[in-house]
Amino acid sequence: MPLILRLAGLLLLVASRLAPAIDDSELLPIDEAFRLEARALDAESVELRWQIAEGYYLYRHRTGAEADGEGLSAGELAMPPGTAYTDDFFGDVETYRGELIARLDGVRAGPDGRLPLKVRYQGCADVGICYPPHTKRIEVRLPVSAAASSGLPTAPAAGGLPGLPAPSFTPIIGERSGSLATPAPFSVESSGVEAAPLPEAEAFQFEAIADGADTLLLRITPARGYYVYRDRSGFRIEGEEATAGEPRWPPGVNHRDEHFGEVLVYFDPVEIELPIARATGAAANVSVVAEFQGCQTEGICYPPMTRRVALDLPAGAARELPPEDVARTRPPGADLGLGAVLLALLGAVAGGLILNLMPCVLPVLSLKAIGLAQSGESAHKARAHALWYTAGVLVSFAALGALALGLRAAGEALGWGFQLQQPLFVGFVVYVMFAVGLSLSGVFTLGGGIAGVGQGLTQRSGPAGDFFTGVLAVVVASPCTAPFMGPALAFAFTAPAWLGIALFLALGLGLALPFLLIGFVPALAQRLPKPGAWMETFKNILAFPMYLTAVWLLWVLGNQRGMDAVALALIGLVVLAAGLWAFERSRYAEKGAARALAWLLIAASAVPLLMVERLPTPSAAVQAEGVEPYSAQRLAALRSEGRTVFVNMTADWCVTCKAIEARVLSQPVFKDALAAANAVYMVGDWTNVDPAITEFLEQHGAVGVPLYVVFRAGEPEGRVLPTILTEASVQAALAGDAP
Repeated sequence: MPLILRLAGLLLLVASRLAPAIDDSELLPIDEAFRLEARALDAESVELRWQIAEGYYLYRHRTGAEADGEGLSAGELAMPPGTAYTDDFFGDVETYRGELIARLDGVRAGPDGRLPLKVRYQGCADVGICYPPHTKRIEVRLPVSAAASSGLPTAPAAGGLPGLPAPSFTPIIGERSGSLATPAPFSVESSGVEAAPLPEAEAFQFEAIADGADTLLLRITPARGYYVYRDRSGFRIEGEEATAGEPRWPPGVNHRDEHFGEVLVYFDPVEIELPIARATGAAANVSVVAEFQGCQTEGICYPPMTRRVALDLPAGAARELPPEDVARTRPPGADLGLGAVLLALLGAVAGGLILNLMPCVLPVLSLKAIGLAQSGESAHKARAHALWYTAGVLVSFAALGALALGLRAAGEALGWGFQLQQPLFVGFVVYVMFAVGLSLSGVFTLGGGIAGVGQGLTQRSGPAGDFFTGVLAVVVASPCTAPFMGPALAFAFTAPAWLGIALFLALGLGLALPFLLIGFVPALAQRLPKPGAWMETFKNILAFPMYLTAVWLLWVLGNQRGMDAVALALIGLVVLAAGLWAFERSRYAEKGAARALAWLLIAASAVPLLMVERLPTPSAAVQAEGVEPYSAQRLAALRSEGRTVFVNMTADWCVTCKAIEARVLSQPVFKDALAAANAVYMVGDWTNVDPAITEFLEQHGAVGVPLYVVFRAGEPEGRVLPTILTEASVQAALAGDAP
């Protein structure tokens, strides 16, 4: 039974802290809460009627019926409109209270006039408990003419004579013993449970004691008929006196779960050792906090539970946790063998190299092409250009890697491109792109007076320009994810810090490699065009990709903070343009007042950018037709219904994402493939910080977007598709043909 559906059944247990505990007498058996009766309306129609007890309701989308046997048939179950309701787990649904009368047309009975039916339904009690999906087998006797019309002899109905009409309502058949059975609390193949669930405090008990100065002994005791998940459990220490390490679990029981797949669970009491680090050796009072989740066997699953136990730690020596005991936010995935390290480094270099071909880096490549053409007159200058550019790339990647790894170590949920989730940074890049465009258009000289270095400007602007071109390349490369980058970055985020930084540097080396080769291989440098008057025209032309990049980032900023943010940024750009224009003119002015005014305008342009950061996040945009917004609960519900789901994790600032969406995911071929697989298209938007999406990325070994995962009906795990999608790969994945 799908876990997420059973989770829906336990809202009562969340509310049990505010209300008295529920005993068995307060929750009706499912066949009393939803009393089902059936009768034949005519030779080809059957009526199903549920009498719904007060305080209970049925879901429309979880109700259905079908013929149960070879040679038998029935149409779709026709139900009246229900009451609209927004469910925490299923979203917008319809429900029924009091009574539900449904009709099944187009039925075809067996030669004896009997029609076995398999009826499924699910409902809840207002107090907060939802029943698991319930399946009941019933048998309806059609009028004799239904069998006679088939040309076969008519068998007498049980308890009657041939030719007489069937009873007004057909009793539900229980065990097939040749006679009618009274309705049992649960049908032959019911998936319900006979006992009401226990309150969480009785279903799962938690205890903790100090086992010496540096170890806690924890015990979780499930009640009989209950079990607890190992991988849904975690422990921490409240207070500065001690820090929890990695818990040491005993062997568990392999359990096949319809939602989580293969998991380890414990049906019996389980004792866990929890090593702790001590800041000092003095005795201390601490609280251990346990967060865990469990289920009733073949019944409901409880929401995550939290328990706290106060403990007195005895005096002992201060102790640090060994590296293998440090608590992690995700299991370590990095094999630190020499072969694995070298493979990860090579993958990082390859990913950085391919990054040069991504559309987000092309504007910077255009800028660098001018610099390389200018250096064609001298091998020494070519090497200098290449080295300074490489230095800018490597320093930027090292800084970005240190920041990302540091924030993740502090518990932040982030990945590749995380800086573009910050509106202030996006606005800053807009300003940079616009300023570069103005420089290429001749409004002011980039690197000249701004560097403020007097007569040596010409000599000093070369290295500085190359270095900051490398910095700019890293800034604009962050929205892109190239092949080979994903595994390398995943390795970097789980490896030791020194290796993580090394992998970021390897990415930078790959990005700078083409220019290093041109700078140090004369044969390649000689193939560059010779300097000439054409370069000024070419430089002016390259301004327009910069303007377009700024426009694209303005659109991203608008999605993050709304149209007010776009208006503020545009005001800031106008002020910045005025300041840069004034600065260029001030280089030829005799008075310093002109330059001071120019600097004042440039500084003032930052004010609208700071105001953008304070704007609220706009409400979520309406999804296009045929697209559902991502949520873990909705994904679980769709999978429990046996639907195939295609998940697209994207962001507005991700150029790769938008290119693939335009080339593949918005095309009729993709929509046809979805329809053929009866699949749901679900999109997660990572434009702004979203811990739920970050968790999904981590679960599937991704550190950024795009991420494409197909969850096929009946398969326990999703299939991660390549970063660069094709129509053929999507069709194969949806059809179940992907390897």
